[in-house]
Amino acid sequence: MATTRILVVDDEEDLCEILKFNLEIEGYDVDTAFSAEDALKLDISSYNLLLLDVMMGEISGFKLANMLRKNEKTAKMPIIFLTAKDTENDLLTGFNLGADDYISKPFSIRQVVARVKAVLRRTASKPLEQEPELLAYETLILDTKRIKASVNGEEVPLTKKEFEILKLLLENKGNVFSREEILSRIWKDEVYVLDRTIDVNITRLRKKIGIYGKNIVTRLGFGYCFEY
Repeated sequence: MATTRILVVDDEEDLCEILKFNLEIEGYDVDTAFSAEDALKLDISSYNLLLLDVMMGEISGFKLANMLRKNEKTAKMPIIFLTAKDTENDLLTGFNLGADDYISKPFSIRQVVARVKAVLRRTASKPLEQEPELLAYETLILDTKRIKASVNGEEVPLTKKEFEILKLLLENKGNVFSREEILSRIWKDEVYVLDRTIDVNITRLRKKIGIYGKNIVTRLGFGYCFEY
């Protein structure tokens, strides 16, 4: 039976060694990297689980996770975040990036080992992915189940159409949608809806989401996209 391989990425070298020692006692094959840059030099797709610190140097844990999710080979890599950042927004960002667990520092080694085992059990027979309940870009959070939007933890009051437009753009970051596409997806069979209606809703939406309004970009002659 193949040994389960775990990669620990944390800039605290002592913590890496402690985790490596204790996880190897449990029978896992463990490697360590002291930065995201070092981790990227390895074949990350060869590991069964990634223990990832959030607060590192130039490439944060969130940024590395986002990079891995965009790579076909590592898109479904199980990730446990290890971090001192435990605000609600940090948790939401982590889980929206597809984190399988989120362990706040300081923690006990026994707790980490138990949760590593739990994640490995879950991901060994992971069901088909459902639509995420949370969509996020940095501190802009969209809760698609409770139909709520927030920026920096503060709720943003959006109309139904504004919410649906933002949901469409966040689900497809970087993709350009023409006014016709937005009309067909958001207004569907409603009649007498003008292109200008899209512009008005986009303008209001930009104002409401504050600093992230600039991320909703107009591509002249084409339409709108959420740039990141």
